[in-house]
Amino acid sequence: GMGKTSLATNIAFNIAHAHVPGTKPDGTPESVDGGVVGFFSLEMSAEQLATRIISEQAEISSSKIRRGEITETDFEKLSYCAQEMSRIPLFIDETGGISIAQLAARARRLKRQRGLDVLIIDYIQLMQGSKTASSGNRVQEVTEITTGLKALAKELGVPIIALSQLSRQVESRDDKRPQLSDLRESGSIEQDADVVLFVYREEYYLKNKEPKEGTEEWFKWDQEMREAIGKAEVIIAKQRHGPTGTAKLGFQAQFTRFSDLAEDEYLPERHE
Repeated sequence: GMGKTSLATNIAFNIAHAHVPGTKPDGTPESVDGGVVGFFSLEMSAEQLATRIISEQAEISSSKIRRGEITETDFEKLSYCAQEMSRIPLFIDETGGISIAQLAARARRLKRQRGLDVLIIDYIQLMQGSKTASSGNRVQEVTEITTGLKALAKELGVPIIALSQLSRQVESRDDKRPQLSDLRESGSIEQDADVVLFVYREEYYLKNKEPKEGTEEWFKWDQEMREAIGKAEVIIAKQRHGPTGTAKLGFQAQFTRFSDLAEDEYLPERHE
């Protein structure tokens, strides 16, 4: 896909990796830097997600890991990243189809036991509302979920990053950059969120549209592809307390890793 899970895992790892624990005057734990991350993974198992994060951080593609095609150097990198992964305060909950009430209960417990600085949910459409909401319709159910997440963020005093699918209508437009109206199933996501970010990678669409080689169209396509490869846009479509706009990032597709785009340092490889 576009890389929403990858962006979330990149953020989660970086926050947890930077964590420096401290104590408030009243004796409760607090983070001096970075933070404790709760990651609710509704689509992937904890093991799949952890493997993916380790592969992103070691910069070794997960397909290579699965096939066992790794060198000794790769193995050293992987085992170092696996150790880091077990050391840092990144807690993964893999309950599929979790309800907002269950999620809230688990987040409260995590905060009590370990402290909590940020919650990530992958993704909203896999959550369930209460029985009453789900017997109505999906829009009502999603509204209940986003309202619940907003209340939980306020109660726990932590930011919640909730991932969402987009509606299919994006595919049918010429300009496939997502916009607020593409948020799937409910206006409540747009309403309740303080910030809405979209990940957009031109490369994702271009690579499926290669014209016949050698034609005029192909040369135009090849030029566009060279410009798009290894780049991603993060579109800030809504920000309650700040400006909207677009940030450009590097994206290394083979290990689904986002990076700062230092124009001179980051030379993406050619597409062959």
